[in-house]
Parts: sequence; C-alpha cells; structure tokens
Amino acid sequence: MQSTRDDLGKLILRLTLGILLLFHGVNKVINGIGFIEGMITSHGLPSFLSYGVYLGELLAPVLLILGVLTRLGGLLVVGNMVVAFSLVHLSQLGDLAKTGGWSLELQAFYLFMGVCVMLFGAGRYSVSGGRGAWD
Repeated sequence: MQSTRDDLGKLILRLTLGILLLFHGVNKVINGIGFIEGMITSHGLPSFLSYGVYLGELLAPVLLILGVLTRLGGLLVVGNMVVAFSLVHLSQLGDLAKTGGWSLELQAFYLFMGVCVMLFGAGRYSVSGGRGAWD
C-alpha cells in the first residue's frame, strides 16, 4: 500500500516537471515554432513534425499537472527530449558550462524526470486518483 509521502512526492514531481516545461510550450505558442520547423527540415524530415513540440511542451505538461494520463504525459516528455537531443544537442553531449556543470543539465532533467513520471504514475493526488493504467 502506498504511503501519503509517496503520493506527495509524485505530486511534487509532476507539478515541477509540468509547470517548468509548460513555460517552454507557452513560449512556442507566443513566438511560433518556425525555428523548430527549420531544424526538422534541415535534417530531411517533413515540416509537419515540428508541431509535435506542442504535444511535448503543452499537452504533456497539462496532463502531468492534472494527473490525467500521466504516464502518457511522461512518455511525451521523453519523446520530446529525445528529439531535442538528436536534432539540437548531440554535439553538446560532452560539453561543460562556464559554471562547471554539464551543458545539457536542463535537457537531462526534463528527460529523466519524464522517465520517472512514466515509472511512478500520478499517485492519489491527481484528477485520476492514480486508478487508471495510464494514470
């Protein structure tokens, strides 16, 4: 049986990831996704794939914040970050920032927190109450 602390931890994880990632999605709504479309087409991929950023940076955070289809939301975040790593950040994998940390700390944070949400699910403090298979 899950403890209240486990469910509180899941809530904090979901809200932190969802809220922080949602800022990126809102920025894309306000400023457009032309630069993402350019990156995608420069790799020989169809431009419509650039709209997938809305799934990973708008839909997924909303699912996480609400705790509805949470594991799917985590999967969308992971997919979004895998695409970001492969299209934008591959050349930076071994780079360090001026402060001494890894240059891709934020991207890694989003990626691995998405994995955690996929594994842990929503918990009781969610709209779904942690009852569904995709909670």
